[in-house]
Amino acid sequence: MKRSRLVIFAAALVGALGTARLGWWQLDRAAQKTQWATEQAQRSELPALNADTLAHDPTQVGAQVHRRVRLEGQWQPAHTVYLENRTMNGRTGFYVLTPLTLQDGSSVIVQRGWQPRDMTDRTRVVDSPTAPGWVRLEGRVAAGPSRLFELQSAPGADASRIRQNLDLEEFARQTRLKFRPLAIVQDTHVGPSDGLLRDWPVPASDVHKHYGYAFQWFALCALTIGLYVWFQIIRPRRRAH
Repeated sequence: MKRSRLVIFAAALVGALGTARLGWWQLDRAAQKTQWATEQAQRSELPALNADTLAHDPTQVGAQVHRRVRLEGQWQPAHTVYLENRTMNGRTGFYVLTPLTLQDGSSVIVQRGWQPRDMTDRTRVVDSPTAPGWVRLEGRVAAGPSRLFELQSAPGADASRIRQNLDLEEFARQTRLKFRPLAIVQDTHVGPSDGLLRDWPVPASDVHKHYGYAFQWFALCALTIGLYVWFQIIRPRRRAH
């Protein structure tokens, strides 16, 4: 009898601690996104960066993430890649990424926008037109191209236009372009309409989701404790009386 009560106590303790930890984790995620949104709003008010001030070294990127940027360069449409399984406005499609070569000869990878996938052929993509010659664009600095979880693949294994993720170092070896160690998320049209959507997610727009999950985990924690107290303490005492 004592051993069974000990097992029940241990199970209840693990359940309560586990659900409480998950609740705090959701609150922490909400705080991170709120801080991220505040930081982005503050940095967006700073003067826009240009090619001369844009980071050349990876150690400089962190201080420039979320900053506004204005660049002038030439598109390299032959090296356009499409990141699959990206969603926008509830639809599945591709993020379109194209290198932009700057005046000093270096390049930046530009996340130009989103296009829907062909529901009958997932390997079919529409070539989004790029303006010829020198173009000017505006956007914001990101630490790198959008990434999704994937199993690690061998270096150089994916050289197709449709990819799950894009590794800049490997892409530089494939294209022989010298990339800055960051990405630019474009938010303005350049030249004729390219048919791409740029309704990029608003930071912290889903913070309420994390608060809802946190409430559910804390409720489960309280329920676990309540059930243990009722069945293991209150009810046996009432029966004894």
